[in-house]
Amino acid sequence: MPETDTQPDVTALDLENLTADVVALALKAGATDAEAVAREGDEFSVNVRMGEVETLTESGSRGLGLRVFQGTRSASASTSDLTPGGIRLLVEGAMALAKITEEDPFAGLPDKGEFGSIGGDLHLYYDDVYSLEGPERIEWARRAEAAALAADPRITNSDGGSFDAATGRMVLANSRGFTGGYRTSYAGVSAAPLAMDTNGQMQRDGWWSSARRLADLDSPEAIGKEAARRTLRRLGARRVPTQNVPIVFTPEVARSLIGSVFEAASGDSIWRSASFLAGKLGEPIAAPNITITDDNLMMLPTGAGGYGTSPFDGEGLPSQRTVVVEGGVLRNYLLNSYSARKLGMKSTHNASRGLAGTPGIGCGNLYLEPGALTPEEIIAGVSAGFYVTSLMGFGVNVVTGDYSRGATGLWIENGQLTHAVEEVTIAGNLADMLMNITAIGNDLVFRSAVASPTLRIDGMTIAGA
Repeated sequence: MPETDTQPDVTALDLENLTADVVALALKAGATDAEAVAREGDEFSVNVRMGEVETLTESGSRGLGLRVFQGTRSASASTSDLTPGGIRLLVEGAMALAKITEEDPFAGLPDKGEFGSIGGDLHLYYDDVYSLEGPERIEWARRAEAAALAADPRITNSDGGSFDAATGRMVLANSRGFTGGYRTSYAGVSAAPLAMDTNGQMQRDGWWSSARRLADLDSPEAIGKEAARRTLRRLGARRVPTQNVPIVFTPEVARSLIGSVFEAASGDSIWRSASFLAGKLGEPIAAPNITITDDNLMMLPTGAGGYGTSPFDGEGLPSQRTVVVEGGVLRNYLLNSYSARKLGMKSTHNASRGLAGTPGIGCGNLYLEPGALTPEEIIAGVSAGFYVTSLMGFGVNVVTGDYSRGATGLWIENGQLTHAVEEVTIAGNLADMLMNITAIGNDLVFRSAVASPTLRIDGMTIAGA
């Protein structure tokens, strides 16, 4: 295809016009439908170790993805070359791939009447994440590490303190009349100290704060002190005998359990019959105190948008709130258009989109509704059990529900946290674990797009000494 005046002018990076023009070029080249997504962003990251800058990264990126359809055949391609020549090659490459792919009657864009974008400011972008000058950003990382090192003489080393900031923008356009875009921002600070006990054994832990705007971050000193506290409590860790006791998950690790529920309830897992939740809609799959919600429009208590909030999903469908589990009953799977067609259902507007490939399925702000108990009250109700503070490995099989992961934490004796525990494995089955959640904390805090309060689960096995 020769270059003409109709080729997109990308010098100013007008992403709305860029994506619309690329869609038009794909249709001109013979596509029956087309969808383009453009992304641009920048990031800053610094890690300071023992007061000295160890790594520092400043980068920017931009890219364009194109998905084309020829009837029921489809293909996708992406590029970071946004010159007219680069875009021409992108269109030609996608069209060539579409001609040789297999037909799929379930492939295609959503119906025209389904598209939309939530209006108004969802508070996803704040320019204050870059309000600190470069030396001040480095100083934030240094302050977080310094606070951890100063907390206790047993803290003798460090994996560092860090400060991160990033902004991004994405625009989606398709041949069915949808064009939408939004901007996001992020800032974070962390510390990861190392402590040594009297026997020369080292332990490591850490803590962090993340936010959409700099003003909502915890202070570096608060992060360093909390990182130190968490590291010190791991000193003297030992194994415990193999036994069956209640397990108490902290919020930081309980959210991984909720993430496993998302994976099992994802439409891709369901239509492939690769989930223990397949065929379970409308049935009890968890304890009656369990309600899990995916809210793509949630606002944080600070007034900023949630980490999974967006005005539309990866296919251009307006964001919405979906109850996944209600009172223990499985109410909805999480679907994009493709998985919905495979299952004879409607999309829950959970499409996720990178530059290349077909849309996947992603969560918005996925969380377990909090209960009424404080974490201290949950722990006080355990005569002997394991308070899990970190997990290792990926031993979760959503096909069978089998669950087995390495864990560290603290031992509970007579309702009190006693000594640290390490080198053990906790095991069970997700179906049983969900049914055996006997206590839920009131400490739900969003530190990412997936969140959970403290949980107590009975009936699990600790494999130890």
